[in-house]
Amino acid sequence: MEILKVSSNSNPNKVAGAIAGALSKGPVVEIQAIGAGAVNQAVKAIVIANRFLSKRGQSLYMVPGFVDVKVDGEERTGLSFKVYLNEGKQSG
Repeated sequence: MEILKVSSNSNPNKVAGAIAGALSKGPVVEIQAIGAGAVNQAVKAIVIANRFLSKRGQSLYMVPGFVDVKVDGEERTGLSFKVYLNEGKQSG
């Protein structure tokens, strides 16, 4: 499973492209974000990826959760979004 780390400075369009690319190689991609700004960018990217893939007759679903990550030697809690491809199903 590919893991994408998103920051508050991440470009949602580029992250969306990375999500679509990762899902073309495997059934799931994990997006990790620490902080409100990073979570905002991650959610936007997932929505953009879903819109892009819906043009191909595909849709996404995600399962949110928590993740513990070491940042500069310090343990931080962030959010994890496991994003899956719903083959052949289109979202509304």
